[in-house]
Amino acid sequence: MTSFVLGGGCFWCLDAVYRQIKGVTKVESGYAGGEGPANYYRVATGATGYAETVRVTFDESIIPADVILDLFFVVHNPTTLNRQGADVGTQYRSAMFYENDTQEKAFRSALGQAQELWDDPIVTEIAPLETFYVAEDEHQDYFRKNPESGYCSVVIEPKITKARSHSKEWFKKEDA
Repeated sequence: MTSFVLGGGCFWCLDAVYRQIKGVTKVESGYAGGEGPANYYRVATGATGYAETVRVTFDESIIPADVILDLFFVVHNPTTLNRQGADVGTQYRSAMFYENDTQEKAFRSALGQAQELWDDPIVTEIAPLETFYVAEDEHQDYFRKNPESGYCSVVIEPKITKARSHSKEWFKKEDA
């Protein structure tokens, strides 16, 4: 199994997409890239340096790592510094946290390929993973647990639709 820690705005969005991808065995919303203890309220201040992230664990015998990274660059806008839509602050930055040299190279390669899709320069941070704090239970699988939430229908659902349109063959069947 391979795990990537990725931040692309609110962790609920990446969490919702990756949970629907074949070969993904676990998705955990959490915090990376900051200092001190992390929890939602501390991170929300923007003062801790943490980004909202997901740790995506997947089986590379089922889904290649480059597909996981390609989806990352499709689901969020990596050209906006410290924001995704109405979510503003360093905690919403585009970021990739690597655990080893192999991951760093893969992340840099994926960023280079993704740049071809965007007119503006990609501002995604690529940094070593020092600590990953798992977010509180209410932030895990938020989309499935809160289908009536306005954020889910207005922000998350269009991202899922975009990802499905881009990579339909990698999505689990909708009734699964």
